[in-house]
Amino acid sequence: QVQLVESGGGLVQTGGSLRLSCAASGRTFSNYAMAWFRQAPGKERELVAGIKWSGGRTYYADSVKGRFTISRDNAKNTVYLQMNSLKPEDTAVYYCARHRGEYYSGSNYDRGDLYDYWGRGAQVTVSS
Repeated sequence: QVQLVESGGGLVQTGGSLRLSCAASGRTFSNYAMAWFRQAPGKERELVAGIKWSGGRTYYADSVKGRFTISRDNAKNTVYLQMNSLKPEDTAVYYCARHRGEYYSGSNYDRGDLYDYWGRGAQVTVSS
Protein backbone atom coordinates (compact mmCIF):
# COMPACT_ATOMS: atom_id res chain seq x y z
CA GLN A 1 0.00 0.00 0.00
CA VAL A 2 1.30 3.43 -0.95
CA GLN A 3 0.57 6.52 1.09
CA LEU A 4 0.96 10.06 -0.20
CA VAL A 5 1.04 12.95 2.25
CA GLU A 6 0.97 16.56 1.07
CA SER A 7 2.32 19.48 3.07
CA GLY A 8 3.15 23.13 2.58
CA GLY A 9 -0.24 24.59 1.83
CA GLY A 10 -1.51 27.78 3.41
CA LEU A 11 -2.67 31.34 2.92
CA VAL A 12 -0.64 33.72 0.78
CA GLN A 13 -1.22 37.08 -0.85
CA THR A 14 -1.45 37.61 -4.60
CA GLY A 15 2.01 37.49 -6.11
CA GLY A 16 3.40 35.36 -3.31
CA SER A 17 4.94 31.89 -3.38
CA LEU A 18 4.37 28.52 -1.77
CA ARG A 19 6.10 25.16 -2.07
CA LEU A 20 4.07 22.01 -1.76
CA SER A 21 5.67 18.69 -0.90
CA CYS A 22 4.28 15.20 -1.29
CA ALA A 23 6.02 12.43 0.65
CA ALA A 24 5.42 8.89 -0.56
CA SER A 25 5.78 5.62 1.28
CA GLY A 26 7.05 2.50 -0.40
CA ARG A 27 10.22 1.44 -2.14
CA THR A 28 9.20 1.95 -5.76
CA PHE A 29 8.53 5.69 -5.81
CA SER A 30 11.24 6.26 -8.40
CA ASN A 31 9.52 3.89 -10.86
CA TYR A 32 6.36 5.97 -11.26
CA ALA A 33 5.35 9.26 -12.80
CA MET A 34 3.75 11.67 -10.37
CA ALA A 35 1.41 14.60 -10.75
CA TRP A 36 -0.28 17.44 -8.94
CA PHE A 37 -3.98 18.10 -9.42
CA ARG A 38 -6.18 20.77 -7.91
CA GLN A 39 -9.85 21.27 -7.28
CA ALA A 40 -11.46 24.61 -6.56
CA PRO A 41 -14.91 24.92 -4.98
CA GLY A 42 -17.62 24.19 -7.53
CA LYS A 43 -15.11 23.18 -10.18
CA GLU A 44 -13.84 19.91 -11.56
CA ARG A 45 -10.47 18.53 -10.61
CA GLU A 46 -7.76 19.53 -13.05
CA LEU A 47 -4.18 18.56 -13.75
CA VAL A 48 -1.65 21.16 -12.65
CA ALA A 49 1.65 19.45 -13.47
CA GLY A 50 3.14 16.01 -14.08
CA ILE A 51 6.65 14.62 -13.97
CA LYS A 52 8.12 11.49 -15.50
CA TRP A 53 9.43 8.74 -13.20
CA SER A 54 13.01 9.75 -14.01
CA GLY A 55 12.29 13.44 -13.62
CA GLY A 56 13.48 14.05 -17.15
CA ARG A 57 10.20 15.35 -18.54
CA THR A 58 7.53 17.60 -17.10
CA TYR A 59 4.04 18.71 -18.13
CA TYR A 60 2.06 21.77 -17.11
CA ALA A 61 -1.42 23.14 -17.48
CA ASP A 62 -1.41 26.27 -19.60
CA SER A 63 -2.74 28.27 -16.66
CA VAL A 64 0.40 27.64 -14.58
CA LYS A 65 3.16 27.51 -17.18
CA GLY A 66 5.99 29.86 -16.30
CA ARG A 67 4.79 30.20 -12.69
CA PHE A 68 4.81 26.67 -11.27
CA THR A 69 7.60 24.10 -11.28
CA ILE A 70 7.24 20.42 -10.50
CA SER A 71 10.28 18.46 -9.37
CA ARG A 72 11.11 15.27 -7.55
CA ASP A 73 13.79 13.84 -5.31
CA ASN A 74 13.70 10.07 -5.71
CA ALA A 75 16.19 9.59 -2.89
CA LYS A 76 13.68 11.24 -0.55
CA ASN A 77 10.54 9.74 -2.11
CA THR A 78 9.19 13.25 -2.49
CA VAL A 79 7.64 15.31 -5.27
CA TYR A 80 7.42 19.10 -5.05
CA LEU A 81 5.38 21.88 -6.57
CA GLN A 82 6.96 25.32 -6.41
CA MET A 83 4.27 27.93 -6.99
CA ASN A 84 5.28 31.51 -7.75
CA SER A 85 3.32 34.60 -8.76
CA LEU A 86 0.22 33.13 -7.21
CA LYS A 87 -3.18 34.43 -8.22
CA PRO A 88 -6.58 34.22 -6.49
CA GLU A 89 -7.69 31.75 -9.17
CA ASP A 90 -5.00 29.35 -7.94
CA THR A 91 -7.01 28.90 -4.75
CA ALA A 92 -7.88 25.21 -4.47
CA VAL A 93 -7.15 21.97 -2.70
CA TYR A 94 -4.00 20.50 -4.25
CA TYR A 95 -3.56 16.74 -4.50
CA CYS A 96 -0.57 14.67 -5.46
CA ALA A 97 -1.13 11.41 -7.27
CA ARG A 98 0.87 8.42 -8.51
CA HIS A 99 0.50 7.36 -12.14
CA ARG A 100 -0.59 3.72 -12.64
CA GLY A 101 2.04 2.83 -15.21
CA GLU A 102 5.41 1.71 -13.91
CA TYR A 103 8.13 3.37 -15.98
CA TYR A 104 5.43 5.21 -17.94
CA SER A 105 6.99 7.15 -20.81
CA GLY A 106 3.93 8.55 -22.54
CA SER A 107 2.51 12.04 -22.40
CA ASN A 108 -0.97 11.30 -21.05
CA TYR A 109 -1.20 12.86 -17.60
CA ASP A 110 -4.47 14.74 -17.46
CA ARG A 111 -7.06 12.04 -16.70
CA GLY A 112 -7.68 11.19 -13.09
CA ASP A 113 -8.29 7.51 -13.85
CA LEU A 114 -4.64 7.17 -14.87
CA TYR A 115 -3.65 7.42 -11.21
CA ASP A 116 -3.95 4.75 -8.55
CA TYR A 117 -2.93 6.53 -5.36
CA TRP A 118 -3.91 9.97 -4.14
CA GLY A 119 -3.02 12.12 -1.18
CA ARG A 120 -5.63 13.78 1.03
CA GLY A 121 -4.87 17.22 -0.29
CA ALA A 122 -3.44 20.53 0.87
CA GLN A 123 -5.42 23.76 0.89
CA VAL A 124 -3.89 26.71 -0.94
CA THR A 125 -5.64 30.04 -0.55
CA VAL A 126 -4.50 33.15 -2.40
CA SER A 127 -5.95 36.41 -1.15
CA SER A 128 -6.43 39.42 -3.41
